[in-house]
Amino acid sequence: MRIGYGEDTHRLVEGRRLVLGGVEVPFEKGLLGHSDADVLTHAVIDAILGAMAAGDIGRLFPDTDDAYLGISSLHLLAQVVQRMREGNMALSNLDAVIVAQKPKLAPYIERMRCNIAKALGADIAAVSVKATTTEGCGPEGRGEAMSARCVCLLESR
Repeated sequence: MRIGYGEDTHRLVEGRRLVLGGVEVPFEKGLLGHSDADVLTHAVIDAILGAMAAGDIGRLFPDTDDAYLGISSLHLLAQVVQRMREGNMALSNLDAVIVAQKPKLAPYIERMRCNIAKALGADIAAVSVKATTTEGCGPEGRGEAMSARCVCLLESR
């Protein structure tokens, strides 16, 4: 068994869509980034790459490569899943949390879980997504940024 940890943070800005776990969440701001800036999926990707000791999202999909400009992070996750399978690894489970003061994310969590489970080729019961606030503390609490953290367990096939 291999355990991985991933974490990502992006600034919230006007004029961008807010995409989390492949779900577009209605909000007046979105996350700034080269791809769709989906912090949740980025944290999932980094957790899986970490468990495989295969680097990080920035090394695999550099923000200097226009091939990834505006790309759905779920497409990047699919590429990581292919590497995971080639390495004879399978997801046992993952647990992720989104850190944001606003907007309220509860109505979108199940769709995020479904999207991530589908991209992973995993049962939804193996995918946990939660959201929390920072009670107004830090950049997430001030509405300047959003973060996500994820741990995963991979098993050899």
